[in-house]
Amino acid sequence: MKRLVHGIGINDGKYPVAVFGKHTEVYSTWERMIFRCTSKCWEKNPSYTGVTCSENFKFFSYFYEWYHNQPNSNKRDEKGRKWSLDKDLLVKGNKLYSEDTCVFVPQRINALLVKNDSCRGKYPVGVYFNKHAKKFKASCCEGAGNGMGTYLGYYNTPEEAFDAYKEYKEALIKKVAEQYKSDIDSRVYSFLMQYSIDASD
Repeated sequence: MKRLVHGIGINDGKYPVAVFGKHTEVYSTWERMIFRCTSKCWEKNPSYTGVTCSENFKFFSYFYEWYHNQPNSNKRDEKGRKWSLDKDLLVKGNKLYSEDTCVFVPQRINALLVKNDSCRGKYPVGVYFNKHAKKFKASCCEGAGNGMGTYLGYYNTPEEAFDAYKEYKEALIKKVAEQYKSDIDSRVYSFLMQYSIDASD
């Protein structure tokens, strides 16, 4: 029996969605993806506004089979956290979840590249104005889960501060890519090694 999920997803009943009353990881991954493609999600998290999924991915059975054919779909990091389904790593700024655009990556990489437009303000990414010092501070969040940013110095202009941030962040991304090279999809590794930071990231 087919069941509509979040108004757009279709659970076509081919595969189980729960074991002993608990949703399976593949179903939870699919359900969260479907939710991100709805206006209800966009209202809560504007960064997902306009996100959609392919027609195939709307069907749980199709997603289930695709998921289980991905080499890293059930992988966990050193802290036991499940790798994340990522739609915009292979294609920067992409808003489509599909079999051609999605890969699984460790949360370390996912957090390293996440955008946070709502709290950045009017300055480039990584740049903050310090009223007391009357200078622009460059700081880099390393995505390591400790909530701490790395201080990169004070500068006279936002452009100088951004240049310092860009140099540091791009080197950090390459370092993390090398750390995970043997585990991640080769396409992910290539993308990270060529990643260029934009002021709007």
